Amino acid sequence: MPAALLSARRVTRRFGARVVLEPLDLELGEGEVVALGGPNGAGKSTLLAILAGALAPSEGEVSPAGPGARSRVGWMPQQPAFYRRLTPRENLDLFARLAGLPDPQLAVAKALEAVGLEDEERRSAQLSVGTLQRLNLAIGLLGDPRVLLLDEPTASLDVAHREQLWRLVASLREAGGAVLFATHNLEEARRDAGRLVVLEAGRTVFAGPPGDYREATT
Repeated sequence: MPAALLSARRVTRRFGARVVLEPLDLELGEGEVVALGGPNGAGKSTLLAILAGALAPSEGEVSPAGPGARSRVGWMPQQPAFYRRLTPRENLDLFARLAGLPDPQLAVAKALEAVGLEDEERRSAQLSVGTLQRLNLAIGLLGDPRVLLLDEPTASLDVAHREQLWRLVASLREAGGAVLFATHNLEEARRDAGRLVVLEAGRTVFAGPPGDYREATT
């Protein structure tokens, strides 16, 4: 079994009386790419936010591996988190400094190059939806995370930039990192993930090889 990089144990989330996530276990290991499937409202975004440390679980715990490992978890939320008055470089510089990265300029340069935005000088408010998605990904890549959490990462991306994204995912996997990405696209999960976890109404209804999912549901 690959060494665990991030583990969730009996994680639950409630908003008032509404249960969004039932008790759930999930482990991401070295060299793994895992797809997270399920309909809208299934709890995928909530789970990713909890794993990223942006939302506290109501019960249970999330355990990154090793001291300081939380800073090695990158998160690309479905709703972009950046300042529209700033350029991509200015946004990344701000986030790199807030994260306390030791060399913000180097971290920003690497993240911009990874998504092909190193020459983009327009303010973020002037960028296309697809370019904003690439900026959102660049923020998640700051600091060379070992674990990358992606919420619908290919939404609004054209074919070329989708291929670029999956090359980044493959590079992280080959370097011993782990990727968990939410998707509605079963073919995407089959092609790019080694494991599929499906949620429905906050409950895990399938966990296994993506190719087995159709058989399990018919």
